[in-house]
Amino acid sequence: MGLAKSGDVASRFSAYVEGLTSVIGHANRAKPLRDYCTGLMMPCDRKSVEPMAAITAPERTAAQHQSLLHFVGQGDWSDQQVLAKVRELVLPSIERHGEIEAWIIDDTGFPKKGQHSVGVARQYCGQLGKQDNCQVAVTLSIANHHASLPVSYPPLSTKGVGERPSASAQSRCAQGDHLQNQAGHRA
Repeated sequence: MGLAKSGDVASRFSAYVEGLTSVIGHANRAKPLRDYCTGLMMPCDRKSVEPMAAITAPERTAAQHQSLLHFVGQGDWSDQQVLAKVRELVLPSIERHGEIEAWIIDDTGFPKKGQHSVGVARQYCGQLGKQDNCQVAVTLSIANHHASLPVSYPPLSTKGVGERPSASAQSRCAQGDHLQNQAGHRA
């Protein structure tokens, strides 16, 4: 990759993070958000705050670890607003390569080493092809032949499996029309 191309990627990444900063609230969250997003993009086995801290601030890993823990733990921003901003920033780029051709509903398992994250339970995990500790989410994405974009990403709770969904859960599932209006496409 040439330097011009590398610089273009860096400026696009900065613009993307700035866009997300506009919906996460207070301006003092901008640096931790940038560090967190940078950590997600870096090549490390585990995408948790400890290895991310070591990669994003190797000279002050302990302080960075605390900063990232605070950022993630005190994340009182609206997930819907963040996803809406991601759609606003990313969808035009996807659509330059063709119109949206599909809506994809998928269950996604995230293997976890321990049981401290919300929703972790011993259950079937498709990534592993067996039962193990994982989180599961049912995602809704829109796609064309070039790329896909998640537009709804609620984690599933392991509590109440087999029970009838609550009224609030049912109303969240009725987001299809809202998502259609936000993304500008029909399911």
